[in-house]
Amino acid sequence: MAMNIKNERVHELAREAARRTGSTQTSAPEAAPGAVPVRLREQDAHSGPQAKLVRARALVDQIHASMADEDRAAMRADLEMMYDEEGLPA
Repeated sequence: MAMNIKNERVHELAREAARRTGSTQTSAPEAAPGAVPVRLREQDAHSGPQAKLVRARALVDQIHASMADEDRAAMRADLEMMYDEEGLPA
């Protein structure tokens, strides 16, 4: 499948990678450090379930840090009104 890249800098990088590795301009970027497969693996590492959990926990920490004691008390009061003593909706 053909690919038409209209970015001279990308072409230059492909040419240089091919020259240094002795490969073709097509295969050089695939094998080069920082190539698309590497970037995709990095993206997967930052978007997987564990990474999402880490970001969610950081967000919760930010929310807690931004809340005043009065805010926490108001939230507890609202929750107590919404549920009975057995934890069921009131």
